[in-house]
Amino acid sequence: MILTDLLQKPVYDHSSHRLGTAIDARFEVDLDTHGHPGSARLVGLIVSRHNAASFRGYERSGVESPWPIAQILERRHRGSFLVLWGDIEVLGTAAIRLRTGFKRHSSQLKEQRSASG
Repeated sequence: MILTDLLQKPVYDHSSHRLGTAIDARFEVDLDTHGHPGSARLVGLIVSRHNAASFRGYERSGVESPWPIAQILERRHRGSFLVLWGDIEVLGTAAIRLRTGFKRHSSQLKEQRSASG
């Protein structure tokens, strides 16, 4: 499967209610013993209720400039959420369906502090 095959697909809950569009993917990167980036694994997908465009990096907490762009993207992506990979029941060719009882997680990407700082 290619990641771009998942993006821009409509996302539905288990009862076929449309929740939005898959606009981005969230990965977690493991660090080696020296703190260098290692392998990455897919955590889940970002679902936007109102827009099919990416956050363009503005989902990171604390990114507020240029101010007009940050404000526009914040409004366009209100209600967006992260759905974990384990909550995806069906990856169809035309749509994505979530399992019963899935959880909506914050789509905001928080800054990670390194062990040295």
